Amino acid sequence: MGPRVCEVCNEAQSKYKCPSCRAPYCSVPCFKKHKETPCVLPVPSQEKPSAAPESVVERPITVTEPSAVLERQQLEAIASSSELRDALKDEGLQKLIKSIDCSPDAENELDKAMDVEVFRIFTDKILSTISP
Repeated sequence: MGPRVCEVCNEAQSKYKCPSCRAPYCSVPCFKKHKETPCVLPVPSQEKPSAAPESVVERPITVTEPSAVLERQQLEAIASSSELRDALKDEGLQKLIKSIDCSPDAENELDKAMDVEVFRIFTDKILSTISP
C-alpha cells in the first residue's frame, strides 16, 4: 500500500489518521478543518476477516482530578512535537504503550513502565512539552 494523500487538502502526503474515523490528514490545520464536521469510526464490513483482532479493554473514563485533564493547547503541543514523534518511532516504546493501553490493569502497567528508561524519558519529554 503506497503513501496516502491527505483527505482534507488532497495535496500533501498524510502523516496522521483521525482518531475518530481514521481519515488520513497531513497537518494540524487540516485536522482542525476535518474536525469542523463530526466524524465517526467506519463500521468494518463483515466480508473481509480481520488479520489480527486487537484486544480492546473497555474502561470507563473517570476524572478524579480535573486539573489532570490536558487542555486542547497542550494536546496540540504534544501532537506537533517532532521530538515526541521521533521518540514514538522506537518499536520498544510502541509495544510498551500498547501493552499499557490493552491491559485490564493499566495503572499498574503504567507504574511498571516508569521503571523502563525509554518510557521514563518519553514521559519527561511530554511533561516538558505541556509545561515548558
